[in-house]
Amino acid sequence: MSRLNAHCEADSCTLPEVHTFQVPVVISIFRSSWALFLGICLLMIGNSMQGTLLGLRGAIEEFNPTVMGFVMAAYFIGFLGGSWLTPLMIRNVGHVRVFAALASLISAAFIIYAVFVNPWAWALMRLIVGFGFSGVYVVAESWVNNASDNEHRGQALSAYMIIQMFGIVIGQALVNVSEPGGYDLFILMSVLVSVSFAPILLNASPAPVAGSTERMSFPELFRSSPLGCIGAVLLGGIFSALFGMAVVYAGELDFSVELTSAFVSAIYIGGLVMQYPIGWISDRMDRRRVIMIVTLLGTAACVLGIVGSFSVTALFIAAFVLGGVANPLYSLLIAHTNDFLPATKMASASSGLVFLNGLGAMFGPVTVGYMMEVFGPDGFFLFNAILCAMISVYAGYRMTRRAAMDPEDTGSYVPVPARSVVGAEVAAEIYSDEVTENA
Repeated sequence: MSRLNAHCEADSCTLPEVHTFQVPVVISIFRSSWALFLGICLLMIGNSMQGTLLGLRGAIEEFNPTVMGFVMAAYFIGFLGGSWLTPLMIRNVGHVRVFAALASLISAAFIIYAVFVNPWAWALMRLIVGFGFSGVYVVAESWVNNASDNEHRGQALSAYMIIQMFGIVIGQALVNVSEPGGYDLFILMSVLVSVSFAPILLNASPAPVAGSTERMSFPELFRSSPLGCIGAVLLGGIFSALFGMAVVYAGELDFSVELTSAFVSAIYIGGLVMQYPIGWISDRMDRRRVIMIVTLLGTAACVLGIVGSFSVTALFIAAFVLGGVANPLYSLLIAHTNDFLPATKMASASSGLVFLNGLGAMFGPVTVGYMMEVFGPDGFFLFNAILCAMISVYAGYRMTRRAAMDPEDTGSYVPVPARSVVGAEVAAEIYSDEVTENA
C-alpha cells in the first residue's frame, strides 16, 4: 500500500489536486505584496549583473578559465556557509537585522570588485556575496511564505520565481549600458542592492517568526531517496557551471557583451518556460522516468553545444534547453524525495537536499575551468553533458530497484527556486498539507 493510501480509506480519500499556474491568483499576489517583490527584483538584478560582469571583466584582465573557476566557486562556498549560519543569526537578532546587515555587505563587496581587480580579492568578495545572498534569500522567501495563506502558498512561490527570472533577465540587459572595463556597472550593482532594502524593510507585512526544523540524518535521507541525494549533488555541479561559468565560456568564444548577456539570459528563460510543462508531466507519470528523460534531453543539448559550437543559433538553443532542464530538475528531485517520506520529515529532507546541492555546486566552476583549459571552450558543455548523463543513467537504474508509485498517490510538483532553503521547505509544507487534508 502506498504512503498516501495509508492515510485514507479507499472509498473516502480524495486525490490531491495538481498545482496549476493561475494567472488571476498570481496577479492578486503581486498586487498585495508589490513592495516585497520589488525589493526581490532589485536584488536579483544586482546578483544577475555581478556574475556576468565579473566574467566579462576577467576576460579583459586575461584571467584564465581555471582562475575564474575558483573565483566563481567562492560564491557557492559562501552560499553553503550562509545556509548553515543564517538560521542561527535569525534566531539571535531577527529577520530584519539579518537582512539589513547582509545586504549592506553585498553592496560593499560589489564596489570592492572594481577597486581591487585581483583574483584573490574577487574570490574573497564572491565568498562574502554568496554568504550574504544565502541569508538575504532566506529572509525574503520567508516573507513571501509568511505573506501568503496555505491555499495560495504554491502560487506565491511561483510568483516569486517569475520575479526572480524577470530580475535576472533585466540584469543581463543592464550589463550593456556601460563598458565592463570601467566602474559604472559595479556602482550600479551596489546601488540596486542598497535600494532594495527600502521596499522590503518598509513592507507592511509582519516579519516572519524564526522557527526551527527537526533534522533528518543524511544516511536516513539516502535510504529514503538515493536518486534524490545523488541527483542533488550532481545537479549542484550543473547549476554552478551554468550560472558561474557560462560568461567565461562566452568570453572564450570572443562573444560581444550583447551576445554574452543574451546567451546567459537564454539559460534562465529556458528554465522559466520549461518549468511548468515538465512539472505537469511529472504529476502524471513515474518521476524517475521524467528525470531520466529530461536529463537525456539535457545531454543532447550539450552535445549540440559541442558539435554546433561554430553556430550562435545552435549555442543559444543548447543554452535554452539545458537551462530549461536544470531548473525544473531541482523541483523534480524534491518532489520525488517527498513521495517516499512521511509528512513530518519532508521539511528536514528538503533542507538536506539543499545542502547536498550546495556541496556539488562548490566544485562545478573549478572543474569546468580546468576542463576548459584542457579541452578548450567545449569543456563547458562536456562537463554538463557528463553530469546530465550520470543523473539519467542513475535514474534508469533506480527504476529497476523499486516499484513505481501510482501517479495518483504522489503529491503535486511545486516549482522551487534553485538552492532555496525556504522554497524547498514550502514545497514540503504544501505536500504535507495534501497528505493531511486527504487523510
